[in-house]
Amino acid sequence: MARLQGKVALITGGARGQGADEARLFRAEGADVVITDVLEAEGQALAAEIGATFITHDVTSAAAWQGVVDATLAKHGHIDVLVNNAGIFKLGRLLDTSDEDFDRVVAVNQKGVFLGMRAVAPAMCEAKRGSIINISSLAGMEGVAGAFAYATSKWAVRGMTKAAAQELGRFGVRVNSVHPGFIDTVMLTQTQAAVAGKMDKALKLVPMGRMATALEVANLVLFLASDESSYCTNGEYTVDGGLHR
Repeated sequence: MARLQGKVALITGGARGQGADEARLFRAEGADVVITDVLEAEGQALAAEIGATFITHDVTSAAAWQGVVDATLAKHGHIDVLVNNAGIFKLGRLLDTSDEDFDRVVAVNQKGVFLGMRAVAPAMCEAKRGSIINISSLAGMEGVAGAFAYATSKWAVRGMTKAAAQELGRFGVRVNSVHPGFIDTVMLTQTQAAVAGKMDKALKLVPMGRMATALEVANLVLFLASDESSYCTNGEYTVDGGLHR
């Protein structure tokens, strides 16, 4: 079943983890996929594996974003889906977070999403269609201790999603946010629970009692990218096994 047949999807942070599983799934469902990342070797290998395009991309740069959008439009003529997946994680409580760490996390996780939405919106609005999916976090739904800058940036993604959804809806462009909980990726190994060796204890708080695979997140993102979610915008979708209450 080609749920994305004829669509062009741009996925940031697509070289590994959730982004890579999204790219594989989107290709399997018929989309032309453009993967971007700073991880050049991994991104090129994945693109070759699945028949996608890879572009080295710093999401904190407006010029880089314009280059990615221009290249995608030149090759495919349209952009139907943007998945703002690129993100970084940094441990640090409020009093331990340096200016440099805060600025770096916000630049990637928050400004990168802003720049991405701004870059693709003109083409989507002109086409009168499009789906923007911003990957936030469960940390963007709740107060989280120990990762102050990360939580701050992910709350911002939630707010930007809602503002953009209100502004772009009249053009047929949908904007939604996805909020993963404990997902089995490299980023999970950097969290406080993993570093402290307390992941088993943390997972006891999850009603389903386990972490998710990256593919389980990708399946939700696929739904939001497809026409099956044609009347879904301004939404917040958790993938957390019931952790958020």
